[in-house]
Amino acid sequence: MIFAFIAVFAVLFFIFCFYQNNKIDMTYYTVKNENCKKNFKIVHLSDFHSKPAEKVIEKTEKEKPDIICITGDFINDRGKNKDKMLSFAKRLVKIAPVYYITGNHERRLDYFDELMGELSKTGFIVLLNDTSENEFCTILGLDENQADFDDYKARKNGIFEYRDMKPYFDELEKHDGFKLVLSHFPENFEEVKELNYSQYDFDLQLSGHAHGGQWILPFVGPLFSPGQGVLPKYVRGSFGDRPKLIVSRGLGNSEFPLRLFDHPEIVIVNVEN
Repeated sequence: MIFAFIAVFAVLFFIFCFYQNNKIDMTYYTVKNENCKKNFKIVHLSDFHSKPAEKVIEKTEKEKPDIICITGDFINDRGKNKDKMLSFAKRLVKIAPVYYITGNHERRLDYFDELMGELSKTGFIVLLNDTSENEFCTILGLDENQADFDDYKARKNGIFEYRDMKPYFDELEKHDGFKLVLSHFPENFEEVKELNYSQYDFDLQLSGHAHGGQWILPFVGPLFSPGQGVLPKYVRGSFGDRPKLIVSRGLGNSEFPLRLFDHPEIVIVNVEN
């Protein structure tokens, strides 16, 4: 009886874990902004961590987005499933133009430059501190390069030296219309003292990285995020008005294998005048 109970518990636990890691939530936002000259829809995807989920393709196709934004950690720092992810990228660009920035995982790869070239060949618009303009908006994609594990220790100890991204925001400011910023690290929006992004003139920032806090407990909330520590703030949802930050809980897992009450997420943003 004891062995039967253990077996049943193990099966139920496996089913529970599989559901927590693979049930994809769809989260919708409407951003009303007078700088929007033409209404458009964004599908925001983040933190795949080398997990090419078929449901993501299906759900993204159904939304019929005008643009797709990927905010880093598309491939993990071991290069797992690289060829599968490149094939996955080719399928995404058939749905809509894909604007891509790096996360900390890609930045740890020895073949980073080669990978950026391969992603560009799939049709991804790779933005490494660059701007790209389309009929809907101007997009600044940041390559913050906060990837080293020593960086985490330095941030925890309050001695990390953040890069000054002002020159890139100054370039973005030269453009008219709706201004969209892609940044892997959501805490950089407000938490980086004099170098925070919220001080600049733009409309919306999309970020990922925090995985929703990995575990979300009732009455407690998100538990932990690298760079933010225990009970982090910028891990899900929206913050501010203009500029506004929207944070994705992401789609995959990295070193820690289990999400808890923190399902993978696709974010849909309707931008309207």
